[in-house]
Formats: sequence, structure tokens, C-alpha cells
Amino acid sequence: MKTLYTAEAVVEGGRQGHGRTSDGRLDVDLSVPVEMSGPGGPGTNPEQLFAVGYAACFQSTLLGVARGRKLDASDSRITSRVGIGPTGHGGFTLSVSLDLHAPQLSPAEAADLMARAHERCPYSNATRGNIEVKLSVDGVLLETQQAITSERNGGAESSAITTPMGPTTQVAGTD
Repeated sequence: MKTLYTAEAVVEGGRQGHGRTSDGRLDVDLSVPVEMSGPGGPGTNPEQLFAVGYAACFQSTLLGVARGRKLDASDSRITSRVGIGPTGHGGFTLSVSLDLHAPQLSPAEAADLMARAHERCPYSNATRGNIEVKLSVDGVLLETQQAITSERNGGAESSAITTPMGPTTQVAGTD
């Protein structure tokens, strides 16, 4: 892989410490949420940072896909929820849900964009096969079939198949 950019951060004190990036643009106190048996506190936590990062990257990817398809997603927003919980065998794992609100798009267009963005987003590629990622449009969960052949493997693109499943009720930290 040819690296285009590398972010560097230093954390001292773990989940109850302090983190900063090498360029000084991000400088945050960290706190363990009460829900995770921590004291709470004014700081952020890794799951919140991951939720913001994933949502920002995913929406940028979605906007690029929309432009390429001549669709207007300029007033869209992505709501990201990152949950953390026990694996059942001694560790912890994450889960993610990404919800698109795009008033200029039809439900079918929005679902298609979500599936296509999920194939291209670097965060989606990093998490694929590792954690559960649920996609939805305005709270309606999408069940996606892997019908988009990856361009990087030289395949032609086809439409993704999406089926509305009903409103999502996932709350961060629960699964």
C-alpha cells in the first residue's frame, strides 16, 4: 500500500488519560463512561472518537459516490453509533451502525449509495469481517447483498441489492 497520509497520536493514562496528535490539532482529556464502570467525567472516550472518524470518512466517501452518479447528497448527514461489549470469551469487541439522512434522495438511491460507500470507505474496509456494521437509511435497516464487485480487483460494478428491514432500535453499547 502506498501511504498518502499518516496520523500520529500519543496517549498517556489510557482511557482515563490524555491524548493529543503530533500536530496539536486534537488535544483531549479521556474519561471512562459510567456505563463501563468508570467515573464518567468531562473527557471523551475512544468509542466517541471512532464514531466521529468513521462517520466523517463514510460521509466523504458517500458524497464522492453521489457526485459520480450525479445525485445530490449535499444536505445529507450520517449518524454513527459505536457500541462496545464483551465477546463472551474474555475480550471486548465493537459494533457500528451508520444511518443516512438524505432528504434529496429517494430511499432506493440512498440505500444504493450506502452500499456503494460501504464498499469503498477505508473504515468499512478496515472493519469488514472484524466487527458488525449495520447500515440504515432514516432508521430503516438495510440488508445488503455483496453484489458490487470491487473495482480494485478489476471487476465491473453492478447494483447492490437492498431490502428494507424495519426501524433500527440499536442503542450505543448494546447488542
